[in-house]
Amino acid sequence: MSGPVDDAPLAWHEFERVVMIAGTVTRVEVFAEARKPAFKVWVDFGPHGERKTSAQIAALYSPDDLVGRQIVGVINFPEKQIGPFRSQFLLTGFQTEAGVVITTIERPVPNGTRLT
Repeated sequence: MSGPVDDAPLAWHEFERVVMIAGTVTRVEVFAEARKPAFKVWVDFGPHGERKTSAQIAALYSPDDLVGRQIVGVINFPEKQIGPFRSQFLLTGFQTEAGVVITTIERPVPNGTRLT
């Protein structure tokens, strides 16, 4: 997940192609079939609909910790098959020695609000 950082300059139009938006976690289930501890996470992205993903965030969170939280997701990557589950967005976070710390929003914003 983490590796060398490519800090080469990025053109603004390249950044604009990444659609990072706010959404509220609506449901979380343990992903029992995953090789590493993970959750299945459903998020309401407002006008972009509800989408689901698989996230290896079980080291620092429980399902109850996540439901109702606003997170930041990338919604324009191609869908990815993860075992029997189809991931529809990327839940953003920061890799630490203790596990992934999810990217949350400091104050509520409407679901679907784009990161600027």
